[in-house]
Amino acid sequence: MDPCNIDWNEVWKGTLERELESNKNVDCSAIWHNKERARRFWNMFQDNNAKTITEKRIKGMKLSSDSRVLDIGSGPGTLAIPIAQQVAHVTAVEPSDGMMSVMKENIEEYGIKNINCVHKDWEAIDVESDLSAPYDVVFASYSLGMKDIRTSVQKMIDASSRYVYMYWFAGETSWDMHSRILWPFLHGYEYQPAPKCDVLYNVLYSMRIYPNVKVFPFEHVHRYATFEEAVEDFKSYYNVTSSTQETILRSYLKGILEVDNGNLIQRGWSTRVKMWWEK
Repeated sequence: MDPCNIDWNEVWKGTLERELESNKNVDCSAIWHNKERARRFWNMFQDNNAKTITEKRIKGMKLSSDSRVLDIGSGPGTLAIPIAQQVAHVTAVEPSDGMMSVMKENIEEYGIKNINCVHKDWEAIDVESDLSAPYDVVFASYSLGMKDIRTSVQKMIDASSRYVYMYWFAGETSWDMHSRILWPFLHGYEYQPAPKCDVLYNVLYSMRIYPNVKVFPFEHVHRYATFEEAVEDFKSYYNVTSSTQETILRSYLKGILEVDNGNLIQRGWSTRVKMWWEK
């Protein structure tokens, strides 16, 4: 098939739909409605190594003290909170209940006054009525689980007066690898991963957007106080609902979890991609 005749938006949409179907129609973002899990995600990015990575990501954006910034899929405020301490204004869009709840607690704890929270899915956002556009910088950091990615990107462009940044994944991630191994035993069929940056780039190309691209490795660590805590957390990641599935998961986790300073950790890795352009 001629690549020029491929509707890459449909490729993206179809891949996401197959991923959702393989996950028994449980949207991956649904796990973040749980406040405890959202808080654990925030804590994962608070050690010195993770903070250094966050600082590098922030320095990689064109920000100034008078910048107005839009963070799409802001989670618990991992980027929004430190960015708000450097710029004039941040609007943080986040659909998950747990993430939004933790972000509001973090905003209060850090005494942040210049973040406006919008508790809504990006695809349901109306730029004119839900936001205070335009923004100097618009970014979506690993939050591109949008079925109609072309329309979602166009909305980012509409909200921006200058820069758009997107972060996504290249190749197989560690959670893809673990899911690929576990899925046949847990669910009886093969795992379907989410679309990666190759499809995203082609969507942008079809929109006559030719972004700058930077590829880099990334490692993160899931840390748990007890084995039971780890089991409960990973049950949601792997859609484990039965006792039989839990037995399989427990056996697998015993083989991959490491002991570190009295805690259990699971190291994760991925190759990540930053795409950005100036209007």
